[in-house]
Amino acid sequence: MKLSQDLQGFSARIGYAFRSPALLIQALTHASMSSATRADNQRLEFLGDRVLGLVMAEALLTADTSAAEGQLAPRFNALVRKETCADVARAFGLGEVLKLGRSEMISGGRRKEALLGDALEAVIAAVYLDGGFDAARNTVLRLWGDRISTVEADARDAKTSLQEWAQARGMAPPTYDEAAREGPDHQPIFTVRVSLADGKTEVARAGSKRQAEQMAARALLARIEDKR
Repeated sequence: MKLSQDLQGFSARIGYAFRSPALLIQALTHASMSSATRADNQRLEFLGDRVLGLVMAEALLTADTSAAEGQLAPRFNALVRKETCADVARAFGLGEVLKLGRSEMISGGRRKEALLGDALEAVIAAVYLDGGFDAARNTVLRLWGDRISTVEADARDAKTSLQEWAQARGMAPPTYDEAAREGPDHQPIFTVRVSLADGKTEVARAGSKRQAEQMAARALLARIEDKR
């Protein structure tokens, strides 16, 4: 079996040449496109999630030999969360080569965070099965690039930090309201407002409500910290 030109391009972008092209094809096949003769990527996604976790845990321990578990855990979560996987997938054009059924294509599946993140984990599993753990490790480290060395800035969960800030001052937890939703159903933009009991608010816009909440919380934290 030979890879199509677009899949050869994707393979080149991630820096790994598959000995078994069928593994890459399966990794990029969404359940909406599967059939009796074409397997989807769900089982590979399950395996890839575990391979990614091991690679990242090892990388973090190597990068900071003195960090305590309490420091490593949020860094790990920031590196393996679905949003990060989707960002990495976008950076290497994974959405362009996803094999989707008609309904998913119409609904904007090539841009969906969950589909991109799951497919990237499936690709990691495909590399692992094709070339072993060393190949998978090298591929993951290459794909994530400097995200590993700069993870500290992304490791703090802004919503949790803002809630802790409020509770430490005897305030009620922050509230999050969807102020607006724009754009087509397959590519919505959410506007979220976060508010504290003392009247402080911030607003953020993003392609998912969860991301908008985090961005709004981060913005409010930054404003609070600037006034210290």
